Amino acid sequence: MTVNDDSFTNWKNREEIAESMIPIIGKLHRERDVTVLLHSRSLVNKSVVSILKTHRFARQIAGEELSVTDTLPFLQALTTLDLGPSQIDLALLAATYQADERGLSVEEFTAEAVAGATGANKIECRRGRDVVLYGFGRIGRLVARLLIEKAGSGNGLRLRAIVVRGGGADDLVKRASLLRRDSIHGQFQGTITVDEANSTIVANGNEIKVIYANDPSEIDYTAYGINDAILIDNTGKWRDREGLSKHLRPGVDKVVLTAPGKGDVPNIVHGVNHDMIKPDEQILSCASCTTNAIVPPLKAMEDEYGVVRGHVETVHSFTNDQNLLDNYHKSERRGRSAPLNMVITETGAASAVAKALPDLKAKITGSSIRVPVPDVSIAILNLQLARETTREEVLDHLREVSLTSPLKRQIDFTSAPDAVSNDFIGSRHASIVDAGATKVEGDNAILYLWYDNEFGYSCQVIRVVQYVSGVEYPTYPAPAV
Repeated sequence: MTVNDDSFTNWKNREEIAESMIPIIGKLHRERDVTVLLHSRSLVNKSVVSILKTHRFARQIAGEELSVTDTLPFLQALTTLDLGPSQIDLALLAATYQADERGLSVEEFTAEAVAGATGANKIECRRGRDVVLYGFGRIGRLVARLLIEKAGSGNGLRLRAIVVRGGGADDLVKRASLLRRDSIHGQFQGTITVDEANSTIVANGNEIKVIYANDPSEIDYTAYGINDAILIDNTGKWRDREGLSKHLRPGVDKVVLTAPGKGDVPNIVHGVNHDMIKPDEQILSCASCTTNAIVPPLKAMEDEYGVVRGHVETVHSFTNDQNLLDNYHKSERRGRSAPLNMVITETGAASAVAKALPDLKAKITGSSIRVPVPDVSIAILNLQLARETTREEVLDHLREVSLTSPLKRQIDFTSAPDAVSNDFIGSRHASIVDAGATKVEGDNAILYLWYDNEFGYSCQVIRVVQYVSGVEYPTYPAPAV
């Protein structure tokens, strides 16, 4: 047998093991509300190849690929336990087991490591929380995809309704088609049918009522069987407390805005200040995609080095706010053709930092250039630090933050020398540090941060909604203190 034959046989064996993992992962998710992770990346609803690629990601941590033969025994051990809703990281289980010197079996060690989610300690499955989308544009449709994907056991978030203005003939069919196919993010993973008689879109078994209204005051959500709902406003029409309060209609308990909030509306960046949300707060904002991209790495740098001042320049993909061809626009430059020009514009991300990081005393300024790409942007964060450092030290710090810190779902890290914007379409992180572009000299550090301003931001929105709804479950095994 040749070396190539050996490699191919090994691949086929690993495919078979990964294939055997899929029904176990699915059953844990559907029946027990358990999300199986690998280095904080969900394995739920993933293909054989995707599971193997996620295992390969371990090279960035241990220098060698994590094998499915290493993780399968821990997954099998989970099926023997009385598990409650939780997130369980197989990679962390395998790593801590290897470091443990007590000679425990995989089954014994797993039971001990996830004890907080079993037996008398387990969280009982909560009743599913109703969610309403107000608006169904770029962010609205991606948030809808994520809500449907995460429906799982039905005990988490449930997308119950979408509110839009009437669009004429075949409106429902056209909106369903926009959910089904996306020029940037590809096909919807599942099935979608339309029930025009009942004004309903059924996506992967989720019945989603489409409500036509021109103003929030026209709607009583309880008439549709919706109660205690979280409403996600992705129109951006109202951004202050007075305007967003219009959504607090019968059946709606909280309002989440997918744009920077004004006045006293809290701007939340998950991973940084989401734990500061007051239980009785009914209106909050998820800030902007750029704020979500820069605040987590800014916090990581502030915590380690201190930040004296900074400037962020965003090179941002064009959006629906701009014109295809030169035409009237309330903003002078944004009226010029988006696919044909680089357009200098403003960004509120820098000023929004103060809301998300109130303890940061450094002055952060910002500006933006819209460029002719449809998705994925890059923020260039130029920082003066409180102490001198080296490029190697900064990269080691940010790499470690992306792998093991509480910000690992927000910050990703790439050392690919040929990385370009298209590589980050579909990234679930708020931003990705580009190691090759990073520059450090003395007390000056310049970070290049890629971010999928559509999908990555939508993932941050969902994390905030999960947190305020109480379905963001703890992760096991707990990291060492």
